[in-house]
Amino acid sequence: MSCSKTAKTYPEQLEILKSRGLLVPDEARALHCLEHHNYYRLSAYRFPLTVADDPDRFLPDVTFENLWDLYHFDRTLRSLVSEAVKRVEISVRSRWAYVLAHAYGPQAYEDAALFHNPRRHTESLAKLDEALDRSDEVFVGHYRNDYKMQRPPIWVACEVMSFGLLSRFYENIKLDRDRKAISTTYGLPPDILKSLLEHCAYIRNLCAHHARLWNRRFTITVTLPHSSPAAVVPNLHRAEDRRLYNTLVLLDHMIRIIEPGSQWPRRLKAHILTLRPDFHPLMGFPADWQKLPLWSEPSTAEVSP
Repeated sequence: MSCSKTAKTYPEQLEILKSRGLLVPDEARALHCLEHHNYYRLSAYRFPLTVADDPDRFLPDVTFENLWDLYHFDRTLRSLVSEAVKRVEISVRSRWAYVLAHAYGPQAYEDAALFHNPRRHTESLAKLDEALDRSDEVFVGHYRNDYKMQRPPIWVACEVMSFGLLSRFYENIKLDRDRKAISTTYGLPPDILKSLLEHCAYIRNLCAHHARLWNRRFTITVTLPHSSPAAVVPNLHRAEDRRLYNTLVLLDHMIRIIEPGSQWPRRLKAHILTLRPDFHPLMGFPADWQKLPLWSEPSTAEVSP
């Protein structure tokens, strides 16, 4: 079945927005934004700015700049979240490799006896082999050509793993003591870290594809801790378990452990405060969020990249 709609020129796209009540004081700027940012992408940000029962009618006095500001807020937010998720990924895969290598040797990840589900372990190894075959890293070629190894030691293999693959390897570890040896680094129970890794892999995928993040309802959620870490639990908003807020709380916790002194927590809060306060609930923020320990504490962090 073919689409009945026809492609619209940039001026036609702008006229659609204006016909829906959007004020456009600077049409040249608006046309430039439409030229470089898909109309369909920008229009997805209109919903908080439209009449409650009519998403095709903007509220009075809403301007193109209001729409653009919301889009720009989300773009910067994605950058902040992606930065934090990458730091979590690098840290956890490093810790995963260290713990298993010291307990079971450099090829520990190949040993099916160390994992719950043999089929999933086989699938994970196949995914890893694909990543190794695609990799153009010098160290991968070094082990294959100089040492004649099909798969390199775990501390090398982890460097070509995707976040999703790391999450599957961690989730499949058989012994609680091994999972705890990794999760306690972050002050988290093993099941919470497992859930957080799966969630972060999903979040990273959203960021990598430039998907709307700020007010999204997540399909892959994170299991929230109930008793520990003590510094995290009071800041959670359990009523909004599908929104971004709790993700930000847990990422803040992880960053403070991984990179003490990082300015990321301060930069995150500063950015959140640029958003209209009445939009904070759309991200899952509780009404009193600025009074909670995480957000009300004075920052003593030193400048760090």
